[in-house]
Amino acid sequence: MSDELKSRIKKILVENLMLQMNPEEIQDDIALFAADGLKLDSIDALELSVAIEKNFAVITPNAQVAREAFVSVNTIAHYIQQNLPQFKT
Repeated sequence: MSDELKSRIKKILVENLMLQMNPEEIQDDIALFAADGLKLDSIDALELSVAIEKNFAVITPNAQVAREAFVSVNTIAHYIQQNLPQFKT
């Protein structure tokens, strides 16, 4: 998986969700919505979905897909790679 893509995702998380941390502090596999992770909520999920669409032109069609794709930076990167031809490896 592309480190550049993961870096972009982390920057999107920090800037769009107004996280009080640097992108470099976010681990690739940290749970985004878990109590022992970044503790994001449903509003954050919606904002993240919009940011992913805006930045990568990748649509999240429903909540079930979002729950599976937005687990961690790694799963978001995988989802983008699977749905955006220029990022496929």
